[in-house]
Amino acid sequence: MTIVLFHSMYGLRPAVHDAADRLRAEGHEVHVPDLYGGRTTDDAEEGMRIKDEIGKDELLRRAVAAAAPLSEQGLVYAGFSLGGSVAQNLALGDERCRGLLLLHGTSDIADDAATDIPVQLHVADPDPFESDDWLNAWYLRMRKAGADVEVHRYRGAGHLYTDPGLPDHDAEASKRTWAVALDFLREL
Repeated sequence: MTIVLFHSMYGLRPAVHDAADRLRAEGHEVHVPDLYGGRTTDDAEEGMRIKDEIGKDELLRRAVAAAAPLSEQGLVYAGFSLGGSVAQNLALGDERCRGLLLLHGTSDIADDAATDIPVQLHVADPDPFESDDWLNAWYLRMRKAGADVEVHRYRGAGHLYTDPGLPDHDAEASKRTWAVALDFLREL
């Protein structure tokens, strides 16, 4: 399986490389595009500033440029938080997409979206960036689009709980997330 894994608003941090190595150990080919051009941070405000400075359109352009040469293979798109949003946008626009793995983040869905891909979302409960109302609406819109959706929520975990270098880290929730996510990828 070929996976394109997109980083969060913090940039291409060690946790993203560790996740890619975890996926490679399972036999997957994993690509980790750097949408921030080498910039990283461990400060949320700085991460938002970098994201806003680059802009949504440019981030998507960079993501498409990174994924396009690989798309003939039928990709699985994956991402952390902001990267999940990017991954979702690309997956819904790629008719060869084989699956979508979202860690900590989603994106809006166009009314005319249509897909039959399997989707798995892992998110904190509660999550300051993914409210219950948002997640309910997101789930219903993904189902309406035709996606086969699983949502896994982790009570008490912080937003980016899989990143051991951030204050949100929750080792137990991270362990459970990766066990479920790896099973999901094996089934694709």
